[in-house]
Amino acid sequence: MKNLLNYQSSEYDCGPVSLTNAIRYLFDREVIYPDIIKYIMLYCLDSYNENGEIGKRGTSASAMLFLSNWLNEFGRVKNFPVTCEFLSGREVYVSCDSRIGTALRQGGAVLLRLFLDVSHYVLLTGIEGENIYLFDPYYEELDDPELDQEYFEDGITFITDQPKRANRLISTARLNRLSKGYYEMGPYDMREAVIVFNSEYSAP
Repeated sequence: MKNLLNYQSSEYDCGPVSLTNAIRYLFDREVIYPDIIKYIMLYCLDSYNENGEIGKRGTSASAMLFLSNWLNEFGRVKNFPVTCEFLSGREVYVSCDSRIGTALRQGGAVLLRLFLDVSHYVLLTGIEGENIYLFDPYYEELDDPELDQEYFEDGITFITDQPKRANRLISTARLNRLSKGYYEMGPYDMREAVIVFNSEYSAP
């Protein structure tokens, strides 16, 4: 059975939650090793804020690179069908025929860093024309009177009926912007993504 996708427990854990959501999205609950969940939490939340507090600047690109390599090695040793590919810079661009778009069409999931006031991790789960299905682990409700008005800008649509797949539909034009608005990836030197496959059912 596939799990529902999870939301953050704090302001800082979008990284480990989104990477765990990739595993939840791609694999049935019955086959997920507890080691995977344990080590995702162990190696994420590694960044210090300006006051020297660990975890309060979220998860670094270095941690995501390490975990993508760790998952590849774990899959090889345990004969578990997970494969990962880390992308950065100009490789991180979303279109139907980009590396990310191709991975989504092949059944993979993509952990992506973008902006939501601050840098933020989400999980991409599908592509349809010029739009991307994603799951944002930062919980919001459409009828909340304090909901930021930025959520109502062009290219952002809330999804409320796909808890195992997506809660937003975002235009690729918006995602690819070099600015730092809501659901924009920003400058190339700040971009990163991890493509994750279940190699039993999708093509890496």
